[in-house]
Amino acid sequence: SSNEHKLNFKKSKEACLSYIQDALLQKQWKRAAEFLTCYVESLEKDYSREHIGPSEMIWRIGTEILWHHSQSSMKEFNCFMEQMKTLGVKRYLKVCLEHVFHLLCNGQIDEAYQNLSLAESWRFGEQTAIQDKEMKLIQAYRGLLDYCSWSKQKNILLEQGEDGFSDLAVEQEMHGYFRKAAVNLKEIIKIPGVWDVFVKCYVDLLEFYGDHNEARQVLNEYAYNSKFPANPNAHVYLYQFLKRQGESKKSLISALKILHDIVPSHELMIDFNTMLQKSKKRKKRRLGLEVIFAVLDYAGWKENAKAWSCLARQVKQIVISEKHLDWIKQEWNSRKDWWPAFHFSRYLAKRNWQENKSLSYEKALVAGILLGKDCKYFKYVSHQGCKAQLKRFRMLKKFVTRHNPVYLRISG
Repeated sequence: SSNEHKLNFKKSKEACLSYIQDALLQKQWKRAAEFLTCYVESLEKDYSREHIGPSEMIWRIGTEILWHHSQSSMKEFNCFMEQMKTLGVKRYLKVCLEHVFHLLCNGQIDEAYQNLSLAESWRFGEQTAIQDKEMKLIQAYRGLLDYCSWSKQKNILLEQGEDGFSDLAVEQEMHGYFRKAAVNLKEIIKIPGVWDVFVKCYVDLLEFYGDHNEARQVLNEYAYNSKFPANPNAHVYLYQFLKRQGESKKSLISALKILHDIVPSHELMIDFNTMLQKSKKRKKRRLGLEVIFAVLDYAGWKENAKAWSCLARQVKQIVISEKHLDWIKQEWNSRKDWWPAFHFSRYLAKRNWQENKSLSYEKALVAGILLGKDCKYFKYVSHQGCKAQLKRFRMLKKFVTRHNPVYLRISG
């Protein structure tokens, strides 16, 4: 009966998809391909009147298999993608984009550009308006490839140097790529979203032609417009631009302050801390201590000698002057329960000493101030340093011993 046929078909389809999923998870690409072939054949033999729309599933699964299958070729992949474009009008532009990404990954830049141009000229009634965002992405990636061509031509001219003979044809071609790239890149970054690569390329174009005001406006909009999602890179790009323009430290600090609030472990926090430590304002120096403590809360910074050097330097200055010990105490209070095991164990002392003596010196100084002269980390490193007759470690031991009362005040 018709109902029995529908039920059997549904069961067999679900079973086949389950086998495909299992094969994909185990990276058994050949097995997955065989099941997908069976799945497609079963759909072709289905005589039920129930509408089945599996084209997106076939596209997604087939793409994954072809990308990883050891015997697949780019020719087969291109053929598959062309077939997928004809299966679903609603997904036409998405399939085009994915096809372009694969072409780019295989270094076929000209073919990718050609596919983007064909996709840009695509029209299909109301679907054109519905897929407006996908169309803008198509145009944006074409602009990105125009930027790459512009960059190549620019490098050719720069290699010739000022004393060389300027190739007028190359220069004209470069300006042509600039105009096409700028138009498409400018359009995509107006839409709220994360457009890092497009913003960077557009700003590069503007800076090269001296339009610094437009570049600043683009970066400010990207970083501060509330319609755009929070994006640490937006503040990184703005900071880097301001630095290139020789802006004041006040502007640089302002840009990095927001980055600190979003990503306290960002690599630029070392620059931020350095600027804040050099400030004459007490409030900024206090923030600098907060910044470097926050950085070292993250495992990725545990063995970063530069970060520990920044903290050691500021802590040492505070201890010598005996001013603002409350700053250290405030930061230490929230960390004293877990930093000793996280940073200052005897195991870490031995490993740090063996791998990086400069790192162990900076950490030992901080450990000695925060945990006193009886701290395991400090005792081990200072003993090894004195045993090796290294002058700086003897001075370190004397410094911490002399200022041990500071530890008592910090620990409360």
